Amino acid sequence: MNKNISSILKTVSKPGRYSGGEYGQIIKNKEDVKLRFAFCFPDTYEIGMSNLGVRILYGVLNEEKDVWCERVYDPWMDMQQKMREHGLPLCACESGDPLTDFHIVAFTLQYEMSYTNVLNMLDLAGIPLRSEERGDEFPLIVGGGPCAYNPEPVADFFDLFNIGEGEEMLPELCRLYIQMKEEGRYSKAEYLHEAARTIPGIYVPSLYQVTYHEDGTVRAYTPIYDDIPTKITKRIIKDMDRAYFPDKVVMPYIETVHDRVMLEVFRGCIRGCRFCQAGIIYRPVREKSPDVLNEQAKCLFEFTGYDEISLTSLSISDYTHLEELTDQLLEWTDENMVSLSLPSLRVDSFTKELMDKIATVRSSSLTFAPEAGTQRLRDVINKNVREEDLLRAVNVAFEAGKNTVKLYFMSGLPTETYEDIAGIAELASHVIDAYYRCPSRNKAKKPQVTISVSCFIPKPFTPFQWEAQDTLESLAEKQEFLGSKITDRKIRYTHHDAKVSRIEAVLARGDRRLAPALELACREGFMFDAWDECFDYDRWISVMERTGVDPAFYANRQYGLDEVLPWDIIDCGVSKDFLRRERDRAYAGNTTPNCREHCSGCGANKLGGEQTCCPKAKN
Repeated sequence: MNKNISSILKTVSKPGRYSGGEYGQIIKNKEDVKLRFAFCFPDTYEIGMSNLGVRILYGVLNEEKDVWCERVYDPWMDMQQKMREHGLPLCACESGDPLTDFHIVAFTLQYEMSYTNVLNMLDLAGIPLRSEERGDEFPLIVGGGPCAYNPEPVADFFDLFNIGEGEEMLPELCRLYIQMKEEGRYSKAEYLHEAARTIPGIYVPSLYQVTYHEDGTVRAYTPIYDDIPTKITKRIIKDMDRAYFPDKVVMPYIETVHDRVMLEVFRGCIRGCRFCQAGIIYRPVREKSPDVLNEQAKCLFEFTGYDEISLTSLSISDYTHLEELTDQLLEWTDENMVSLSLPSLRVDSFTKELMDKIATVRSSSLTFAPEAGTQRLRDVINKNVREEDLLRAVNVAFEAGKNTVKLYFMSGLPTETYEDIAGIAELASHVIDAYYRCPSRNKAKKPQVTISVSCFIPKPFTPFQWEAQDTLESLAEKQEFLGSKITDRKIRYTHHDAKVSRIEAVLARGDRRLAPALELACREGFMFDAWDECFDYDRWISVMERTGVDPAFYANRQYGLDEVLPWDIIDCGVSKDFLRRERDRAYAGNTTPNCREHCSGCGANKLGGEQTCCPKAKN
């Protein structure tokens, strides 16, 4: 830990966020490494320490003997104030060294509302915000993660982006850096050109000129060199059984969001929910075998001692060997009082047998996501679940003695009507009725149904990427209308702040012309905008007005179907034609089968790998 930082720990909340020295951290001799890599999570320690992707990439980079990867998190507001008062720079957890001592500083971009945190962390570190202002004496700034699929709003602040999965790509970046340094031919400009030219999945924004039409839409992306790709195709790990997975993790001193073993079961999704970006960008499906998963779980349990194992994926009930895996895990988790958590269950796959397995040690409420209140709208969004599926699933839970259910919905979806919104309240009432009709219910307890309603945000690389978001006024009216329809005290209604969703839509669908607004937001102290207590909609609108940004142009405008989209420079593996076809099917009210039932030709199989979304699909 940095000695200067340690002197102010007693004056801030949760000093364990900054103390370092955790069990499981990786320390290397600086004299033995050729490249120092700072992996930054642009949010608090508790959130970043729970991110599985960070754990994987931290481990895989430190497998390189001459590379030392360290962790960096965004200090909370009280710590930032003390750091600025004392002139202390942002430092890494392991060595306590400032970020300016590193060769590469990388940020994982998990959600758009963290963009101001990224810039704030650079500012705390004493690193110029814009790439063009950083000479060879500064670290390279790298971005990745799901938001990198539309990197344009923050393109001016990053030297390069890695598009897709980083386990192979990031070590390749490091090896190229070391090679060019040793050969005496390194300069930032030469390195960026060489990386863009030779490493698939690397996007260097400064090497592409963007032009615009008079109406403000994008005209074209033009590479400034002939030997770099016109489109950047995402990278994937083809064989998940051979993919790196840590058998040790850094153990925090303080409570984090997920104090449990996180076991990654598979990547990708066979479903095709038309609002869901993750279900598209993480295709194709690639599973791990039960034997590999069981051994990985054992290793992490023995190292951590955690009493819970969470089986993580986009839809755990779609894992083809789920029964075999849970049977293997239960052979040793029961006797060790370790509970299994399956956080992404679908109602149409929830069974009594599964319920019995996950409730062996610890009982809790169940969460399902119908997403829409009527079957018509569920067909539009291709949810492919019916009300009877939900009622069957909750009956299984009620028969097992549970009395609380949480249901997730979305407001503002394309084609939504007030009848669809009223259907949310009706569906919740039907769940309450199902409880009282269940003869084996826990009669000592009353049922409790919580409905949580978020606002639809049109995200890149979805069939709804072209759609306009509802106006704030419309979303507010729909939220109030739904509230008026809920009269049963056994139904609890919560909804997201529509103002946050509007800014998120601007950042999700934006282009490079948002950079001045983000830079001004940083200069004016914006931070932790994903936190309710820090977000200020009026300040955001003021910043955009002063930098010439019209939020409605990005959030509330229907993009043209033939328009060049800001993210068209990226190839996520799924074709634009497929997304267009899915949009057409949505407006026709037609559903699309999941990928195991029928291959719909999304294009993801061209990325290769032994496994594909659909066994019948051809590469």
